[in-house]
Amino acid sequence: MIADALIRERLNDTLDQAEFPSSCAAERGKVREWCKMGDKRVIVTSDRISAFDCVLGTIPFKGQVLNQLAAFWFEKTKDVVPNHIVSIPDPNVIVAKECEQLPLEFIVRGYITGVTKTSAWYNYENGVRNMCGNILPEGLRKDQKLETPIVTPTTKHEKHDRNISREEAIEEGLIDGATFDAASALCMKLYQHGVDYAATRGLIFVDTKYELGQIDGKLVVSDEVNTPDSSRYWYTDTYAELFAAGKPQRKLDKEYVREWLAAQGFIGDGEIPALSDEVRVEAAKRYIQAYELITGQEFVVTDEPIADRVKRVLAEVCA
Repeated sequence: MIADALIRERLNDTLDQAEFPSSCAAERGKVREWCKMGDKRVIVTSDRISAFDCVLGTIPFKGQVLNQLAAFWFEKTKDVVPNHIVSIPDPNVIVAKECEQLPLEFIVRGYITGVTKTSAWYNYENGVRNMCGNILPEGLRKDQKLETPIVTPTTKHEKHDRNISREEAIEEGLIDGATFDAASALCMKLYQHGVDYAATRGLIFVDTKYELGQIDGKLVVSDEVNTPDSSRYWYTDTYAELFAAGKPQRKLDKEYVREWLAAQGFIGDGEIPALSDEVRVEAAKRYIQAYELITGQEFVVTDEPIADRVKRVLAEVCA
């Protein structure tokens, strides 16, 4: 595990924005940046962190954790579901096959929890019992395991993600029924694979978000897989005790930052609170710990400034 002192040293050495060669028409999302090159796409995972659909700043080593952990899961699940990966030339960079992205994100939930406006617990606590077409029973408690996992899609490319059911998505012309059903089944398969593997690492794979695309008419998983940004992980050994006592679970994901923001009164609207150095360091520690615990591998960093390293690699890859 990397020492706190090193994380503090790197608070000002983070990748806020990648420098692509001038020949590349780069595009930028909340966390990732990319450049299309024929039938391939070069994707950089920055150190930016987003929550409640807002970019909050940067976390040291976050991009490397996400990219390398996604690479780990892409490799581990390639025989379960095809993906878009071609190569990984840098800890923060992947080269992927260009694919036509589905206009929905598919969230698979095994437990009822969360603080965002699209989360299952936020909606349940506010009286919602029909969650994207899934009927939830009365009497559930926060962090309770659901009888069976559910799929709760959300929209993409809107200012704020919006929960949407299968019927609504079809009615709005976002997707056809056959594609929705195939994507939903694929995501359930991926989630169960994650649940089984996480259990061997002493973790509960709580829920996750999947993004899918199509290559030659076939569905593939893209973007990221089972990372601490797109998923929740809890520790198995203390789950039952904490749940029985009504206490928060021990978390190994981005929920720490979401909960800190919510405690400041921010859940997506109004002025965004500035992340303190203490919050940034603690978040970095949790990301790194997630990588090491999930993969069983040591997290290795280089001395080269991250922006310089990524710029050099992009110059080679995009040549």
